Amino acid sequence: MPHDTPLISTIVGGIVLAFIFGAFAHRLRMPPLVGYLIAGVLVGPHTPGYVADQSLAPELAEIGVILLMFGVGLHFSLKDLLSVRGIAVPGAIVQIAFATLLGWGLGAFMGWSTGGSLVFGLALSVASTVVLLKALQERRLVETERGRIAVGWLIVEDLAMVLALVLIPAAASIGGEGHAPVEPLSAALSSLFGLDLGIGGMIAMTLVKVALFVALMLVFGRKLIPWTMHRIAHTGSRELFRLGVLAIALGVAFGAAKLFGVSLALGAFFAGMVLAESELSHRAAQESLPLRDAFAVLFFVSVGMLFDPNILIDKPLPILATIFIIVIGKSVAAFLIVLAFKKPLGTALTISASLGQIGEFSFILAALGVELGLLPEEGRDLILAGAIISIILNPLLFFLCDRMRPVLDGAKREDVVADPAPVADAIAAQEEMLPEDDEVHPTALSGHAILVGYGRVGSIVGQNLKSSATPFLVIEDSDKRIGELKAQGIETLSGNAVMRETLDLANLSGARSIAIAIPNAFEACRIIEQARSVNPSILIVARAHSDAEVDELKQYGADTVIMGEREIALGMVDRLAQVHHESVPYEDGHGPDTIMPTDDPPPERE
Repeated sequence: MPHDTPLISTIVGGIVLAFIFGAFAHRLRMPPLVGYLIAGVLVGPHTPGYVADQSLAPELAEIGVILLMFGVGLHFSLKDLLSVRGIAVPGAIVQIAFATLLGWGLGAFMGWSTGGSLVFGLALSVASTVVLLKALQERRLVETERGRIAVGWLIVEDLAMVLALVLIPAAASIGGEGHAPVEPLSAALSSLFGLDLGIGGMIAMTLVKVALFVALMLVFGRKLIPWTMHRIAHTGSRELFRLGVLAIALGVAFGAAKLFGVSLALGAFFAGMVLAESELSHRAAQESLPLRDAFAVLFFVSVGMLFDPNILIDKPLPILATIFIIVIGKSVAAFLIVLAFKKPLGTALTISASLGQIGEFSFILAALGVELGLLPEEGRDLILAGAIISIILNPLLFFLCDRMRPVLDGAKREDVVADPAPVADAIAAQEEMLPEDDEVHPTALSGHAILVGYGRVGSIVGQNLKSSATPFLVIEDSDKRIGELKAQGIETLSGNAVMRETLDLANLSGARSIAIAIPNAFEACRIIEQARSVNPSILIVARAHSDAEVDELKQYGADTVIMGEREIALGMVDRLAQVHHESVPYEDGHGPDTIMPTDDPPPERE
């Protein structure tokens, strides 16, 4: 069997180089995706050395986009999507129109045709879902209001681009600028009945197909997909369950693209959103995570392969203008649009930073424009250069927005204090002006406990701390959980405990203990490291899922690490001992899953 096959060499070359340069970028405190893009440039046709298969890499990357959007759908319910429609739909439409106008102006200035300039503007107007989700996941913002608005905004953009992919061939035909295929259903009706539906008919056919797909998913998919996953789960085979998750994600996406003309990403998103209504959604997300991350890396590698570094020297001014439209023009427009809808300042900054880049749909539009003879190859190169540079700059844009927010908040506070109104009215106006979920204040607690995460484990810890009258606060990033905590009168800090600023607000130096209840060992290690450096005497308790994680957490400074599987086993041993040894009484005063302490010493634990 030959080993030098294009598929194997492309996967191996892309992943190995992505790992090397991703680790190097992380070492330099840069996002790993910068290393992935550099790896793509090195295996591309424009640099010497090994060249990966240019036709296979984008197809492998598309699998990553499908799995990533499927994961988003698992965490993004229909209720969440409808809850942000009031800002996501009009905001995305206005932002697309503004960015398209800027791109059209640059294309017209460079002497391109009207159709090519519009394609160029549309390509600059739509942000990358992959890049956005990576940024939101790193900051744990996906489940917050800001994250839902950002994801909903991009879903609207993707829907608009589906329509654009139909309009672009029509524009090429009408303008006589190139050969354009016709929408299949419109062509069939024209052939059978001799009807020329024109551009209006093409738009109507596209909207009908998209609406039909959504209706089928909401009516039949909501019952069929969860039922199928439950039947697979009842077999007890983890292998079949994992395979079923992948089959649903890839199968629905492919079927939606072939039968209804919907993009692969949107098809996968709706499949995940339907499955999210099942109680197996969390397990499905965990099973698809490894493949999702691996193929998402190949997406960035494939983008880097398309980039020709020579354009940085040949066309510096057009590149600067393109980057200005993507990073500055779109971001400022989105910022003003969100503020116009009277959303919090933090939400406006997050949305503006999220949209300051372009990605996968931009590449599709650019390729279609060149294929139809609308867009010159120079325009495609500018789009690719703008995409790579904007993706590299996007983390910096998030950093600047995080730094600008306190300054802008402070300016607003000064305006409120300067108002000659009574103090009570000024405070009320200030509270009304500040965001409900985003604004955080330093705690006044001292000698307290800090609880990081309020999920299944953290909620049990928190309720016991509350019942024992122990002063404590919770650091949480989920809007839903924060609302529940506030309703219970529990002090809460909204944010990610990995960020030093969040720990400072929790008065880490004055705390007596910190319990890290999140399951992510990597983030837990960073929290432990910072906690130990600020307060060397603080008691640190963490959780782990393996002996290796226990050793790693203790190495970073944890005093006590609880491994779930071990505690479950010891609990079972305790219960068995109470049944088989009469001298060990069993008291069940707090429910079927609670074992009360007895006078007898418990078995020795590690």
